[in-house]
Amino acid sequence: MTYPASPVVPNAHFTSPNIKRALATLPGLLMASVVAASAYWLRELPGLKTFSPLILAILIGTAFHNFIGTPAIAKPGVAFSMRRLLRFGIILLGFQLTASQIVEVGYRDFLIIAATLAATFTFTVWMGRLLGVERKLAQLIAAGTSICGASAVIATNTVTNGDDEDVAYAVACVTIFGSVAMFAYPLLPGLLHLDPHAYGLWSGASIHEIAQVVAAAFQGSKQAGEFGTIAKLARVMLLAPVVIVLGWMASRNTASRGSTSAKPPMPWFVLGFIAVVGLNSVMAIPVAAKAEIVAATTFLLSVALAAMGLETDIRKLSARGIRPALLGALAFLFIASFSLVSIKLWG
Repeated sequence: MTYPASPVVPNAHFTSPNIKRALATLPGLLMASVVAASAYWLRELPGLKTFSPLILAILIGTAFHNFIGTPAIAKPGVAFSMRRLLRFGIILLGFQLTASQIVEVGYRDFLIIAATLAATFTFTVWMGRLLGVERKLAQLIAAGTSICGASAVIATNTVTNGDDEDVAYAVACVTIFGSVAMFAYPLLPGLLHLDPHAYGLWSGASIHEIAQVVAAAFQGSKQAGEFGTIAKLARVMLLAPVVIVLGWMASRNTASRGSTSAKPPMPWFVLGFIAVVGLNSVMAIPVAAKAEIVAATTFLLSVALAAMGLETDIRKLSARGIRPALLGALAFLFIASFSLVSIKLWG
């Protein structure tokens, strides 16, 4: 007597809906990757090397979306890039930091960096309220100015949940005013009587993007450049507590409105970032391998910002008006002044 064969139950991970979802992300993921790769190519043109590929990626993506249009088939992959790839890229940022770098800065210089960050963030949010800038956009400009430019903007937006146009506007602010600092700072050490250590600290504590800090600080001297880079990385370390606090505040505000869907106060990717910093501090990673990780991190974040550009509508961006740009300018002047005075008094 023969028995019918037992039916084969497919693994849940390989069911057709999961395969369809994975395939649906491919067009948008490929499009965002091509835009990011174009940003790297564009950096090779004269005068553009100092701009981060993250910044160029969102500019190219925004131009494509508004002049050509992002096809509907790309939407799932664009959303995947803006969320999953972004969070993974932020986790990998931890490989660029170690506890020893914080120690190398010294407690007094680190306090200056931390005080500058806290004061700038608070001032920018407060001034945004006075100027009538929407709270989420003001927080993104505050994060980008006070911490580390575009990376801080996109990390902060994971808990503030601003619009893509808010992200694009904030990135534009930190790009413009960070670039102003990059060209203006090297003209000032003699006038302000800053030695290489003080100039490096000022650059690292107040200029927006890491690439802009490197470009400005090394024009002072090799010593200024090296310490400016370390000071900037110490500032990047403070990204985690800022995002945690903002996540907690968002959770509390949501709960106070009676919503049952409040976010947990500590985003999981921030925990991953902290864990990677700890791993990088106790484990010797080969220089070549670390260089590959850093390159992969920058590319992942560039893909995420390219995806944001592919969702950014310039008409909505222009609707924000001139007030957020004024806020970005005031935040830049504040962080430059506050950090300089702090260094003169306590540095």
